[in-house]
Amino acid sequence: MSQSWGPLQGVKVVSCSTAQAGTVPYMLMADLGADVIKIEPPDGGDGSRRMTVLPGMPSTFFETNNRGVKSVTLNLKSPEGRAILHKLVAQADIFGQNFRPSAADRNGFGWEELRKINPKLVYVSISGYGTRGPNGHLPGTDSMAQALGGIAEAYSMPGQKMRTGIASVADESTAMLAFGGALAALTHARTTGVGQKVELSLLGSLVRLMGWTFTTTMWRNQNPVTGQARITGTAQRAGISASFNDRDGKPLVFQLTGPDNWKDAMTALGFQDRIKAAGFQNLGVIIDNDAKRNELLALLDDLFATGTRDDWVARLRGADIVSAPINTMLEASNDPDVLANGYVTEIDYPKHGKRLKVHGTPWQFSETPARPGIAPELGDHNDAVLGELGYSAAEVADLRARKII
Repeated sequence: MSQSWGPLQGVKVVSCSTAQAGTVPYMLMADLGADVIKIEPPDGGDGSRRMTVLPGMPSTFFETNNRGVKSVTLNLKSPEGRAILHKLVAQADIFGQNFRPSAADRNGFGWEELRKINPKLVYVSISGYGTRGPNGHLPGTDSMAQALGGIAEAYSMPGQKMRTGIASVADESTAMLAFGGALAALTHARTTGVGQKVELSLLGSLVRLMGWTFTTTMWRNQNPVTGQARITGTAQRAGISASFNDRDGKPLVFQLTGPDNWKDAMTALGFQDRIKAAGFQNLGVIIDNDAKRNELLALLDDLFATGTRDDWVARLRGADIVSAPINTMLEASNDPDVLANGYVTEIDYPKHGKRLKVHGTPWQFSETPARPGIAPELGDHNDAVLGELGYSAAEVADLRARKII
């Protein structure tokens, strides 16, 4: 039996979205076989087409966030443009937009208007802050959500200023939650015949990303201890996740929980005698004791600096302790597990005459594998999509001449 491509074949999506959080959900759907139509203004299209364009290559930003989708240009300020959008929405399962609150209503694609056209429609709306708080009317960005959501503290060091990171974790978290939320609502719509609006925000997604550490912080009503180590648990069952440099300055991390793991790790590393002599046979002594914690970390710094990262990681893994080298982004793109699992793959770009590394897919479907594509040129699919809506070649040419498309 031949293998089908993509579990979302047959799902139709229309997106009036820009930037990253607003486009990645539908790019992921396109990877999985959905028919995704991206609406862009005729004059220049999505501005991110011009972001981070390296010589002889497409935009890394636009390509990463819009691969596999179809580009249709529409002037939504014109009645004809809105009419075409409404025809597309009438056939769609999912509609997405990430304009600031109220902008969609002013431009003819608000929830109340589109639900009248398609009662089964799943309408995904992404904002910066969420729509119910005092700043819900403001535009939002990844850095703003990182700043408000707590992740800056997660990677901070005592005595150093907190800062937001270069990876767009708020955008990507929002995109993945939008992806899941849209498909959850689609399941409901197909079961009941009733669509719904799904709202989420950069801030809300980033708060969710903080996970159980956020819960512990709230329950303790105090900020977590930050630095090179994450100390967890209780004095009876302490855990540690910590990073250290080897003798060449190469960083690694290990993580464990419980007294047996601690003893196994220190024995495998050859550190047990030094650890015991220094009074740290029981890891629990560092719980709620800053001086003891700092003393232990200083000792481990010295011990790890006597050998190589590859050896330390191999010893820890040999004792079934979680450990790994700390990769740079470039190192991560060449990591053997990343490559073997297809998390990074290569795609041909005929226009540029290159085969380039790109994100693969995080999923492995046994029956309906994903298929990464490339991003479209502006208006690439105008003729085909409008033709499917019943527009003749002459009518399409007229719309183009009048700059409706």
